[in-house]
Amino acid sequence: MTTSALAMLSMMQFGDSQFPSGSFAFSNGLETLFNDNKIKGPEQIYDLITVQLKGRWNSLDRVALCHVYRQAENLDAINAIDNEVEALSLSAGLRTGSKRNGAALLGIHARLGTTLSAEYRQRVMEKKAPGHIPVVQGLVFRQCGLTELQAQIASAHGLCNDMLGACMRLGKLGHIHAQLIRQKLSSVIATLLEQPVSDDQLMHSYVPLTEIAAMRHEVSAQRLFAN
Repeated sequence: MTTSALAMLSMMQFGDSQFPSGSFAFSNGLETLFNDNKIKGPEQIYDLITVQLKGRWNSLDRVALCHVYRQAENLDAINAIDNEVEALSLSAGLRTGSKRNGAALLGIHARLGTTLSAEYRQRVMEKKAPGHIPVVQGLVFRQCGLTELQAQIASAHGLCNDMLGACMRLGKLGHIHAQLIRQKLSSVIATLLEQPVSDDQLMHSYVPLTEIAAMRHEVSAQRLFAN
């Protein structure tokens, strides 16, 4: 089997909703937005995920992932990127969710024997590194043989699946509508990927609607999800 085929199979494995990444417990602010009737139908769900892709994933998570991917085995440099993601994550709920997802993904890869995952997991357990999900993705996806482009695709696909899955578990979206939205989101992701991430690109995020919703969720009495 060719190396490219193995990489594609790995990308499908890690992007599968059945992969135990822990992300099923988080709604990224969606639960509060539904409770407040800010989002009512498929079109608004599509718009919100598109904003999340453009305002957070593309400008922060994707940049962090690519920078970590290029650091290869330099765990100190990866740790520094991780600390920057921590500083740029304003909502406590979203910040905690990202670290819990990262810890879950890192723990699975440590058990799978993925190179460097156990070493970086030790840093996270000793609270020397936050362990945010895009940082962990950049680390483990490279070690599993994914190309940088494949790592970015797996990350974006995972975000879309997580948010659409949350909508379905909240009873706000059916499977067919979810697939129609996911189909439309592919062109959004492809367009974002046309612009490469540079080595000196700064990370930033601007998604006030979901940030505020996640902050309000922290004190909400109605909580199915952790954020």
